[in-house]
Amino acid sequence: MYQYNTQLKPYNSFRTEALAKIFCEPTDIKQLRQCLSDYPLETKLILGGGCNLFFTKNFEGLVIKPTMLGIREISDESDDSEHVFLEVMGSEDWDSLVEYCVDKGYAGLENLSYIPGTVGASPVQNIGAYGAEVKDCIHEVVALNMETLEVVSFSNAECEFAYRDSIFKKQDNYIIISVVFLLNRSYTYTPKYADLNKELEEIAEPTIREVRDAVIRIRQRKLPNEKELPNCGSFFKNPYITEQVAESISKEYPDLPLYPLPNGLIKTSAAFLIDRAGYKGKQIGQIGTYPKQALIIVNYGSTDGNDIVFFMKEIQQAVADKFNIDLEPEVRIL
Repeated sequence: MYQYNTQLKPYNSFRTEALAKIFCEPTDIKQLRQCLSDYPLETKLILGGGCNLFFTKNFEGLVIKPTMLGIREISDESDDSEHVFLEVMGSEDWDSLVEYCVDKGYAGLENLSYIPGTVGASPVQNIGAYGAEVKDCIHEVVALNMETLEVVSFSNAECEFAYRDSIFKKQDNYIIISVVFLLNRSYTYTPKYADLNKELEEIAEPTIREVRDAVIRIRQRKLPNEKELPNCGSFFKNPYITEQVAESISKEYPDLPLYPLPNGLIKTSAAFLIDRAGYKGKQIGQIGTYPKQALIIVNYGSTDGNDIVFFMKEIQQAVADKFNIDLEPEVRIL
């Protein structure tokens, strides 16, 4: 059941090298509890698809990569309900789930098409794209408390979702077993995001399938395939700025993207700031930003995660010097 001094390069999409002191792949809750019971004092790391983290050193502890699969439709009280509940095990591939839902005509996740990773990772990061966030469709998250070994259910509110954040980021003593999604049986396209609206502008009433296909086309044009060019997708969070900062930057850059928020702050584009700071398509050694999308750091051949950290800090310093804005990584650095 256990492997020792296991190479983690295949398990992170940046393909950086590191050894796991102990590695296991439990297939059910019983095995998962066994892993935790056998090594109660070891530092734990839970791996999903490895698409939002990379390693800078060996992991001196227990790496758990669950392989718990399955999708279950939960019956509603009435057969003609407008909604459907799906309980999806955490190790299921995220985009395969979206494809499943689109095939069934279940709406809510289609804007999140073609995002790499697992279902279990989706609430941790509160993944989002093209005007949608996964929190909008999550009804419940079922998790195992690694300390008590008890299964706990979190309602949507109890997950404390925020921009690329959740309770599972703040409290790392939970392993997500499954996610229950609340989806719609009917679908009407609602314009939310400029790029997607433009892609669909010649279609009067886009279907859920047409929206998924449009999202995939956009992502394929803009984003590198991590299997061909190692990366973790969007590397930095889009920063929140004040109205005063926005006005100051807009004087020099009137095309600065601005998205006003209910709390009075304004979200702007990290990619725009990185581009204007001169780092779009820039490369230092074997690390660079993707020529088509400044928000993505790509690995052209390094196995050392510290090379990525060095390049990250270069970008952060350049943006801070030019705009007085601190960029925060979206990825996890280990």
